Amino acid sequence: MGEPLRIGMVGAGKISGAYLDTLERLENVTLTAVTDLDQERAGAVAARVPGTAVAGSVAELVARPDVDAVLNLTIPAVHADVALAALAAGKHVYGEKPLAATREEADRMLAAAGAAGLRIGCAPDTVLGTGVQTARKAIDDGLIGAPVAATAFMTTAGHERWHPDPEFYYRRGGGPLLDMGPYYLSALVHLLGPVITVTGAGSRPRDEREIGSGPRAGDRFAVEVDTHVTGILRHANGALTTLVMSFDIQAARLPRIEVHGTGGSLSVPDPNGFDGTVELHRGTGEWETLPVTAGYVGAGRGTGLADLAESLAGDRPHRASAELARHVLDIMLTLLDSARQGRALPVESVCRKPEPVRH
Repeated sequence: MGEPLRIGMVGAGKISGAYLDTLERLENVTLTAVTDLDQERAGAVAARVPGTAVAGSVAELVARPDVDAVLNLTIPAVHADVALAALAAGKHVYGEKPLAATREEADRMLAAAGAAGLRIGCAPDTVLGTGVQTARKAIDDGLIGAPVAATAFMTTAGHERWHPDPEFYYRRGGGPLLDMGPYYLSALVHLLGPVITVTGAGSRPRDEREIGSGPRAGDRFAVEVDTHVTGILRHANGALTTLVMSFDIQAARLPRIEVHGTGGSLSVPDPNGFDGTVELHRGTGEWETLPVTAGYVGAGRGTGLADLAESLAGDRPHRASAELARHVLDIMLTLLDSARQGRALPVESVCRKPEPVRH
């Protein structure tokens, strides 16, 4: 193994803790610098990871010679701005989802990376864990026959119940589809391949929400996006997925993801996690639990960054790629366009299924 990839973190908010838990135990990446609009939060990260410098701004961080790649943990509305600044400074980028707020922003990012010979990776990397990858191997091995259909459900009453500063979930670049859809859609592309057409519908039952926890509990804020989105996705292989993403459901007993084929059905664990039980029904008898057969064991948020570092060392494509994230973003935005226009729409972007993670 060569020298670890040196990481500069932009954004030290709530999600950064999960990344730090993973980065601290990875051998091929190391945190060298951090910046945040709140310098106290950046200082807390630096105190947790000895040897990490606090940069006073994004510009200062991306200019540092001890930063090879930028970990972009900012809010969705500025994902593209931070990524473009990093690319302009000659740094690779790995960012939180979604890749960008618009297709145009995403395309500028991909063009800048291509021109500079740099890599862009993007969450979610949960699809690289044992849950989705074991399910994918079962499908690839023909255990359910030819895939016919899938269902994908993410239902909750809303993130304002637990998040102390939830407004960004309900602004441009937010909503249940853009927030949680990347987990489900990235998994579906791994399992079934790219999507070619979508038909969507959406609603916004409430114009205001109330913060339910933290020092601002009781404060109200405006809702600017649809908070219940449903759709039908047609994959290039002919399979149809029924999708529901909602911040308006108080309780449900729906599965996370199921895939149904000509010879059986597969129950896939929560794609917001890295592992979980994969169950197979062969058409007769009972559901059976499949053993873990694929995926990074013990993965956590940041595994995709480690996969990117490994891919750079081995000169191979990385799996949590910008191309996949761009396709997922296009699926989501096209679904929202379809909901507004009331008709089926083609998904213009294409991507290949990423390489599987095999043991």
